Amino acid sequence: MSRLRLAILISGRGSNMAQLIAAAADPAYPAEATLVLSNKADAEGLETARQHGVRACAIPHAEFPDRKTFERAVDAALDSANIDIIALAGFMRVLTPWFVQRWGRRMINIHPSLLPKYPGLNTHARAIEAGDAEAGCSVHWVSEGVDEGDVIEQARVPVQPGDTPQSLAARTLVEEHRLYPQALAKACAQIRPRRAS
Repeated sequence: MSRLRLAILISGRGSNMAQLIAAAADPAYPAEATLVLSNKADAEGLETARQHGVRACAIPHAEFPDRKTFERAVDAALDSANIDIIALAGFMRVLTPWFVQRWGRRMINIHPSLLPKYPGLNTHARAIEAGDAEAGCSVHWVSEGVDEGDVIEQARVPVQPGDTPQSLAARTLVEEHRLYPQALAKACAQIRPRRAS
């Protein structure tokens, strides 16, 4: 059975991206890391991807007049690489309904909270301020609403006495690295390759 062609979209250092690339290095994994794409030319993760033999490119959003033209350029790059599934890994852009619909049920994201709690930013601080006993991370299908798509899998992290947003984020990141490859494999099982076999 052919593996799905995976694109990973990043904006920074790409620590979750690195975990997905490592998982995809196993020929038995259901996706192959085909392309890493960033909206920032100086994203550290681009070089990391190249060091692992994965094609990497930047399409800087600041060079486009609006989100629509930026996303059409991204879409063209994905199409030219025959991408089957997208994993957002710290991609710090809110996507338009057009792009989400175009890649509907073929695009997943990882978010540092137990969705539906705390969509958006500052998740760790919000969990601590609320007095939550646990925090965590979620991998979900991308929908038009920010962090509102169906959850694929979650991992839970206890909130410890004296936790700061930074300490909680560090422990949660360990779980993100474990969870994302596992959840991506689960998502792949629901997708057929777009290209002809």
